Amino acid sequence: MSRRRSRPHRWSLQTRLIVAVISFVAFILVAVGAATGTILRSILVENLDAQVTSAAERVPAAATGDAADTVAGRQPGTLLIVNNLTGLTGAYVARDGETVALTGAKLSAVMNSLTAPEHGGWTNGTVAGVGDYRLRVLSGPAGSTYIVGMPTSEVTALVAHILTTVTLLTLGGLLVLASVIAFVIRQSLRPLRAVADTATRVAVMPLDSGDVAITERVPAAHADASDEIGRVGAALNTLLDHVDTSLAARQRNEERMRAFVADASHELRTPLAAIRGYSELSLRSLGQNGPRATKPQLQEATAQSRAGLERIQAASLRMTTLVEDLLLLARLDEGKELVYGAVDLSRTVVDAAADAQVAGPDHRWSIEVAEEPVVVAGDGARLHQVVANLLTNARVHTPAGTHVTVSVAADAGDAVVRVHDDGPGIDPTIADEIFERFSRADTSRARQTGGTGLGLSIVKAIVTAHDGTITVASEPGSTTFEVRLPARPSAPA
Repeated sequence: MSRRRSRPHRWSLQTRLIVAVISFVAFILVAVGAATGTILRSILVENLDAQVTSAAERVPAAATGDAADTVAGRQPGTLLIVNNLTGLTGAYVARDGETVALTGAKLSAVMNSLTAPEHGGWTNGTVAGVGDYRLRVLSGPAGSTYIVGMPTSEVTALVAHILTTVTLLTLGGLLVLASVIAFVIRQSLRPLRAVADTATRVAVMPLDSGDVAITERVPAAHADASDEIGRVGAALNTLLDHVDTSLAARQRNEERMRAFVADASHELRTPLAAIRGYSELSLRSLGQNGPRATKPQLQEATAQSRAGLERIQAASLRMTTLVEDLLLLARLDEGKELVYGAVDLSRTVVDAAADAQVAGPDHRWSIEVAEEPVVVAGDGARLHQVVANLLTNARVHTPAGTHVTVSVAADAGDAVVRVHDDGPGIDPTIADEIFERFSRADTSRARQTGGTGLGLSIVKAIVTAHDGTITVASEPGSTTFEVRLPARPSAPA
C-alpha cells in the first residue's frame, strides 16, 4: 500500500511577499553596512598610518639612544622599539603620559607577534596588557633599526561603534519596514480576500436544480477595474452575473418544459379519450342488438357506429395535426425541414389571404402589395405557413367584422410582411409569452376560441430558421405582427 505524501505547508501570499521584500532590503542594508565599515576602517587606518609616519619622523635619534628616553614626552600610546649596537630596547607612552619600558619578556613577545612586513615596512603587533599596534619598521644610522607604532584600539572601537549603530538602525528599520509592508500588502490584498470569500460562499450553494439566484457579489469597493487586483473582483462579478443569468434561463426552460409536457399531455389526452369513448359506444351499440336485431335496430346501430367513427376520425386528425406540429418544431430546432428556393412573397401573401377570406367570411380582408414582386430565398411552403398562421390567428382571436390587412414590401434590403387588425388587442398578461409553445389567451382551452397554441411558436421557429425576426405591437384597436426576412439568409440549410 503506497503512502500518501503529505503536501508541504505553503506560506500565504502575504507572508511570501513580506519575507521577499524584507530579505531583499536586509541584504541591501547589510551590504551597505559592510561596505561602509570597510571604507571607514580603511580611512581610519590611513589616518593612523599618517600619525605613525609623523611620529617616526620625530624620533630619528632613537637609532643611537635608549627607547625609553627617546619616546618620553611623546603622544600617549606611542610605541618605540630600537635595535642598535647597545641592544634591543623598547618603551611606550601610557594614557596618563608616563613612559613604560618594555622588559625583556614583553619585548620578546612584541617582536614575536609582528606580522610579515608590508610594502613600506608596515606591520602589526601586540603589546601584552596594552593592545594591538600599527607599526612601521625604519632603518637608522650604523645599521640600526627602529620600530614606531600607534595603538589600533581607537580605530577598532570607532569601527565597532559605527557597525553596532548601523546594525541597530538596520534592525529597527527592518522592523518598521516589515510593519509598513505588512499593512500595505494586507490592504492591497483585501480585494483578493473578498474574491476568495465570495467564491467560497458561492461554492457551497446548491446549484444543481430548482430556482437558483446567485446574489453573492464581490463588494464594489473591491471590484474596481482600474487596478490589477480589482479587475479580478470585477471579472468574478461579471462571471457570477453570467452564471446567474444562465441559471435563470435554465429554470425558465425547465418550467417551460414542464408546462410543455403538461400541455402536450392534455392535448393528446382529449382526442385519445374521444377515440376510446366513441369506439366503446360503437361496440356497445353493436353488441346490444345481436343477431336477432330487427332491421330498424340494425339501422340505428349502424348510424351510431358511423357517427362514432366520424368522431374517432376527427379526434385522430386533431391528434395527428398536433403531433405533426410538434415534429415540425423539433426539426426546426435542429435546423432541418427547410428546402430553399426563390419565393415570391407577394404571391404567397395573396394566396394565403384568399384562403383566409374563405375561412372567415365574417371578417373584412385587405391586401397591400407592391407592383414589383418581393422575392426572397427561403422555403415556399413554410413561408406560406407563416402568413397563413398569422391570418388564422387574426381571424380566430378577433370578433366578426374586424378589418384585417396583410401587406408585403421591401425595406432596406429586407422583405417585410405585416398583418394588422383593429380587434381588441392582445392580453398584456400573455404579451411576453405569445410566441411560446402552447401559449394561449384562452386558459380554459375551449376548442371554439383557438387551436393547440402552437401556431405562433411555429411562425417564430420558421422565421428564425430563415434568419429573420418577428415582432408584435398591440393595443386596443390595433395589433400588428411584423416579419422581416433577409433577401438571402446568412447560412441556409
